Amino acid sequence: MRGKHLYIITLVAGVACLLLPGALLFGQQKDSVVVVDKKVITLSEIIIRNNVNVPSFIERVKNDTTFYKAFRNLRVLEFTSLNDIRMFDKKSKVKASLFSKTSQWARDGCRYTRVLNEEVTGDMYNDKKQYNYYTPELYAGLFFAGDTVCGETNIVQGTTLSVKSKSGTEKHKEQLKMLFFNPGKAIPGLPFIGGKTAIFDEGMAESYEYSLDQDEHLGELCYVFSIKAKDGSKVVIDEMVTWFSVKTLEVIARNYSLSYKAGLYDFNVDMQVEMTRFENYLVPRLLRYNGNWDVVFKKRERAVFTATLFDFHE
Repeated sequence: MRGKHLYIITLVAGVACLLLPGALLFGQQKDSVVVVDKKVITLSEIIIRNNVNVPSFIERVKNDTTFYKAFRNLRVLEFTSLNDIRMFDKKSKVKASLFSKTSQWARDGCRYTRVLNEEVTGDMYNDKKQYNYYTPELYAGLFFAGDTVCGETNIVQGTTLSVKSKSGTEKHKEQLKMLFFNPGKAIPGLPFIGGKTAIFDEGMAESYEYSLDQDEHLGELCYVFSIKAKDGSKVVIDEMVTWFSVKTLEVIARNYSLSYKAGLYDFNVDMQVEMTRFENYLVPRLLRYNGNWDVVFKKRERAVFTATLFDFHE
């Protein structure tokens, strides 16, 4: 009998020894990792507990169109915008600024921008009221319609961003749209860095740390997908954080940090975008940009702009 008791005690102790490290590990381990297409993704405890299908989610992130769709919705809606653009000198003093309130009119596939009021300082414009700086010119090209533009739709399916047949400013606008609306895709026509923006390609996976969490943002429960460059990596997108609605998987916010230094140019840019909903439309409500960049044959530009969009209606 004593032998039997000793056997039971020994068995229980053995099982306890096997379970205890696991129990301690489970109690201390708050994150885990999963590998998807060579990407090592850190998962928070809540993501693990909710059994999120991570490979499916990553594929959805790679092919997301909701972010681009939100901006295309601006082509068919009327809205008001507060625009604050400031250009800085090398001592971080404002050398030119523009603050305006604009309203977009939109009807039957046509739209144009009305300037309700405008305050300008410094040399923002030349004598012909053309921008002296590249940053506000690109900003205006993306979000303003100085003349009536027709044939506009918010359709995303079948539309592609391409630099073919474009040159000069129009080409740069298209490259900016590709970087802004389709982050993670290669951008043609950018010397030295075009392929480095493809953060989801297997060849770029070793340069980044990926993580997936769940949290509340802008009053909505979201999946938070973060991509951060490892120390010493030669990349363009240093960090990107995207908040996806748990209910709809729409992008409701995104933050970027971009930087690169090459022989012909260098840049260091931070951008933030927040979305809101107007009826059945997802639309941007806030855009922030803080950038410092230099291109050969052009003067270095240090700029900050904020766009606040509101009063949406059809």
